[in-house]
Amino acid sequence: MNKISSRMAAVLPSASSAASARARELKAAGRDIINLSVGEPDFDTPAHIVRAASEAMASGKTRYTNVDGTPELKAAVIRKFKDENGLDFAANQIVVGTGAKQVIFNVLLATLDAGDEVIIPAPHWVSYPDMVRIAEGTPVVVECRAEDGFKLSAATLKAAITEKTRWLVLNSPCNPTGAVYGEADLRALADVLLDHPHVGVLSDDIYEHIVFGETSFRSIAAVEPRLLERTVAVNGVSKAYCMTGWRLGYGGGPAEVMREVRKLQSQSTSCASSISQAGALAALEGPQDHLESHRAVYRRRRDLVLPKLVEAGLACEAPEGAFYILAGCQKFLGMTSPAGTKIETDADFTRVILEEGEVAMVPGTAFGAPGYVRLSFAVDDDRLTEAANRIARTCAALHA
Repeated sequence: MNKISSRMAAVLPSASSAASARARELKAAGRDIINLSVGEPDFDTPAHIVRAASEAMASGKTRYTNVDGTPELKAAVIRKFKDENGLDFAANQIVVGTGAKQVIFNVLLATLDAGDEVIIPAPHWVSYPDMVRIAEGTPVVVECRAEDGFKLSAATLKAAITEKTRWLVLNSPCNPTGAVYGEADLRALADVLLDHPHVGVLSDDIYEHIVFGETSFRSIAAVEPRLLERTVAVNGVSKAYCMTGWRLGYGGGPAEVMREVRKLQSQSTSCASSISQAGALAALEGPQDHLESHRAVYRRRRDLVLPKLVEAGLACEAPEGAFYILAGCQKFLGMTSPAGTKIETDADFTRVILEEGEVAMVPGTAFGAPGYVRLSFAVDDDRLTEAANRIARTCAALHA
């Protein structure tokens, strides 16, 4: 039998992927499952993007590109960072990869030595801690309180920094909470970071264009330009442009870091798909009107489902961005389902809601939020309403 690397013992499968897989299994078995576990838009990719990719194929743009992206796409990324985020990058500071996830992973692999620490505010995206562990780093998960809007405070950040800290991961809008860091929030964090020049910021901005409230998206390096030289800004076309399956992300950061990211990519995946790059160029340079119309739909769906979940007994706050709700299920812990399942954890709760209520969600423990569940409202209104009704009926049937 082949030996498995010891590092894999510390790596868990993605909980959101596992939840989606189980939902698909039940669906294949004939169950009418409503899947709220998936983190992707339900809109089609805008037609002009699809057309650009088709034209690229027809014109023979189907060969390898530069490892870090075509010159045209990199130029578009530079313009995007400048015009939308107030960040100035040169071409040697940009890498295009097969999704924002790969860019983040490669940054960690390129910069961490064994024992280096990465501060991860919780609740957090499921993959951050495991990426750090694979890179032989130490994830330092710090709890952010619900009463603080699930946002990292300056005091908490300061207390978490040690001489081994290499990165702060900052995700705004946040998956799974929908929290958005405003300028004052970022200013307070920046003031702490200025006192610790050995700490960089890995800024995951993938939900940048999905913001609902008065707090608009800002980059910490734009709020405090002195942090630009130690910030890697990561983004992509998956969420805003409904291109999850195209697998196209990009990052901008210090030249010496991105040089190593480029080197890693050259020895792993090489370039991102040339066809996806053509589509991404059209996404960044083409019409942007769908961004506001999609935002309006997400906002309506949030406002549709939130009161229904609260009425069902889940503890919820309105997310300021992204398309997720982090819902507290603490009220139901210790109860039993009609089928006899004892609910001790958030994983038990999601299992009951799936198996007995036919709605798929993701346990909050995977996001560093035990006692919560994450659900997506990137689902059409009718199915979302039906899902909320099923959750309510299942919760009502639980007993002590």
